[in-house]
Amino acid sequence: MGADVLITRTEDLATFCNRASKCAYVTVDTEFIRETTYWPQLCLVQLAISPEDAVAVDPLAEGIDLAPLDALMLNKNVLKVFHAGRQDLEIFFKRMNALPTPIFDTQVAAMVCGFGESASYEKLVNQLIGAHLDKGSRYTDWAVRPLSARQLTYAIGDVTHLCCVYEKLAEEISSAERMEWVAEEMAILTNPATYNPDVRETWRRLKPRTESRRFLAILRELAAWREMEAQKRNLPRGRVLRDDILMELAAHAPKNANEMSRLRGISQGFSDGKLGQGALEAIKTGTDLPEKDCPPHLGLKHPPKYNESILELLRVLLRMASEEHKVAAKLIAGSDDLICMAAGENEGIPALSGWRREVFGENAIALMEGKACLGLKRGHISLIRE
Repeated sequence: MGADVLITRTEDLATFCNRASKCAYVTVDTEFIRETTYWPQLCLVQLAISPEDAVAVDPLAEGIDLAPLDALMLNKNVLKVFHAGRQDLEIFFKRMNALPTPIFDTQVAAMVCGFGESASYEKLVNQLIGAHLDKGSRYTDWAVRPLSARQLTYAIGDVTHLCCVYEKLAEEISSAERMEWVAEEMAILTNPATYNPDVRETWRRLKPRTESRRFLAILRELAAWREMEAQKRNLPRGRVLRDDILMELAAHAPKNANEMSRLRGISQGFSDGKLGQGALEAIKTGTDLPEKDCPPHLGLKHPPKYNESILELLRVLLRMASEEHKVAAKLIAGSDDLICMAAGENEGIPALSGWRREVFGENAIALMEGKACLGLKRGHISLIRE
């Protein structure tokens, strides 16, 4: 791997991006660290327009201007290809206040093509092009300079192989006429709200196991306060306050610094300081909230009553659809979809609209309405229609 693949000057970046702007697609990957920060620190950007034409861009190089890269990411005439690109896209969104467009995610495409529910890049490279990846440099410190030859070889390999993976998946999807299916899934990745979540919804990631709406109201306020503090200080949220301590505060709802300091894991210094004061204000807000405004418990808003046997039949039918159409089952229907269907609540269910209805929904409705049944045919489970 020659040193010329590492771009450290703006003019060299502009030259490559100008060349890439004339291509149909460019594969993209990033290396970053975020162990000690809230926002990921971009350390390297890898780009390829063919297996033979790839570069690594050093955003930490002195004096480099990434404007040509930003322009390429926003060029609507060039498809940007990622694999499992959510974190990469988050980095670009934070940098540019806009998302690269248009995009194609090979992990999503692989789910549509029957490679499982979360096909790894290594698996795709191995199965589609027969290559093996050396992942030994994955967890190196990408912020340390100079980068080693092995690091660059690893980094560049991610985007050069991605060219071949993309072309094979795109061909398969086009032949199967499933490009609209992929586009529908890409809508989540291309929605700015995905990368700019409401801080008042961050409590959900804690998955509290309680039906106490008052506890959830306090937890919501505490989690929102912590998220804003973490963003403002650019610290991991756990450095502001650990999850277990956040839950402890929500459960006990201390009214003052003295009460707070008596809780496990909370020091007097925290309680008496600015962070402690902010936490107390969040607790008071959640405590004073009218009961009607407290959030409902997680899961289905109104868990419907359903027949477990019917749910099992739907699960079998889903597996059949997944195998027949070579599409990951969770891409067709989620657990909540099946539960609602088993309870006879079919309004607003993704599995009953669009392409999902074609491959699964119609048969599921027929099964639920007694117009079809599951039976054995030549040793295989089949849907038998009246």
